[in-house]
Amino acid sequence: MGDRGWGEVVREALLYEPLAGGKVRCLLCERRCVIRPGQRGFCGTRENRDGTLFTLVYGNISCLSANPIEKKPFFHFWPGSVALTAGTWSCNFTCPWCQNFDISKVRPDPSRACYIGPGRFVRMAKAWRCQGTSISFNEPTLLFDWALDVFKLARGEGLYNNYVSNGYMTEDALRALAEAGMDAIKFDVKGGPTAYRRYCGARDEVVWRNIGLARELGLHVEVVVLVIPGVNDDEETIRSVARRVKEVAGPETPLHFTRYYPAYKFKAPPTPVGTLEWAHGLAREEGLDFVYIGNVPGHPLEDTYCPDCGELLIKRYGFSILKYRLTSGKRCPRCGREIPVVGEHVRGVRGFFGVLGP
Repeated sequence: MGDRGWGEVVREALLYEPLAGGKVRCLLCERRCVIRPGQRGFCGTRENRDGTLFTLVYGNISCLSANPIEKKPFFHFWPGSVALTAGTWSCNFTCPWCQNFDISKVRPDPSRACYIGPGRFVRMAKAWRCQGTSISFNEPTLLFDWALDVFKLARGEGLYNNYVSNGYMTEDALRALAEAGMDAIKFDVKGGPTAYRRYCGARDEVVWRNIGLARELGLHVEVVVLVIPGVNDDEETIRSVARRVKEVAGPETPLHFTRYYPAYKFKAPPTPVGTLEWAHGLAREEGLDFVYIGNVPGHPLEDTYCPDCGELLIKRYGFSILKYRLTSGKRCPRCGREIPVVGEHVRGVRGFFGVLGP
């Protein structure tokens, strides 16, 4: 599937600054790691070689999939479309419940890389009848250098571009992605400040800052909370998240509460469906217009309803759209309210998933 060889995936990184003694400061994510010569940063994807910071994952692809956009999940962005999706290795968070731990907890080995160049990736997206590109699976910020080149080429070919992210990039990184052609970003919100510190080794305010900045930059934004028993399923957290979404991104921003299942090192039981329904009700009370629950295929709360009259507008089952009832002006057919959906409904083909190797 890819061309092996470290020479392509190892190249000087963007967004860093030199420091005294041959050290460098990485400016890609808000950890802002200070890295000594011969060492890597926290995520393990950037290495200081004699005072120059190198990325080890430029086009170093671990997984490739042509995915329904609803899988991200994006419910208000090119509904029914398919995005060619790629990921690399490692992560800048420490979440113990990660579903993709087989790649997110693995540091990259450039000598065993499976390289896919930006041009080839975009040609693959076109050949496989995808409407866009997506960087996902592990934290997409780590593929920043490659994503900039992919997004520029993809936009030139009429494809959309998106990130599925924990939102911990620097402001400079987020601005650069938007300038390169990123159209949408889905933010995974882990909970409140305590959950971020305890489980992710991070600060929640960085994520909220970036959600607001993404909106200012004109990006389509959706927010997802994986609701985990004992971590972020209390009323204070749910209401706080809903309020912050409304405050920094607006009441029409889609908010998804998704069901957790045990994975990696976290053994709490699966989230009760009733908890998700309760969270949905709290978020609606806080004034959000479009709230969904996920990982419960066939549940009526994965459908889109008109906030004004309650009319069913988009019926889904999992990642598939069964019924799409918006008018050509993206309005409710019953009361005429305009519904914030980016792009047209695409009646396309489903895709495939592949693990490319270490």
